[in-house]
Amino acid sequence: MFNFKVDQYMIYKAKTLVSKYNFGKRSEANGTKEQQIVGIIGELMIRDLFGAGNIDGSNGFDGGFDIKYNNKLIDVKTMGRTSPPKENFVNNLIDLQINHSADHFIFNSFNKKNNILTVCGWISKTNFVKLAKYFPKDTIRKRTDGTQFKTFSGLYEIKNKDLNGVNTPDELLIQLK
Repeated sequence: MFNFKVDQYMIYKAKTLVSKYNFGKRSEANGTKEQQIVGIIGELMIRDLFGAGNIDGSNGFDGGFDIKYNNKLIDVKTMGRTSPPKENFVNNLIDLQINHSADHFIFNSFNKKNNILTVCGWISKTNFVKLAKYFPKDTIRKRTDGTQFKTFSGLYEIKNKDLNGVNTPDELLIQLK
């Protein structure tokens, strides 16, 4: 895992994009405005790393991938948190996203207290499906902190330790070549 400090301009840019465009034009589970802002922050930071240019939100939903890199369709997934991620923390993907066009995922964690984006790792969709645990809609999920929630959609979960680990931005770029 490695970290980026997210500056106020990047946060402003994400908020502006979310206020201008609806990035949740799916059939369900479109995310709150706050969740969309967190997702856009992660996508902006990774797009910047990959030299992928700006986000065009005019169509809302992007079709299921954020970046095309070396003929790989990569979807950037970012979860908002209030603490640094650990190896046993999970990343979520709702089941309707598994059939989208992305063939790789990069999972991030955004610490909303200190504006640190942690790149937790990446995985191919093929390996994700093999390694992730699946929970049907309405399953009660218990977190390690004792809280719980009911899934609003079918949900895949994968632990950070099951992702392809990266320690630097260059390592991420090299591994995805």
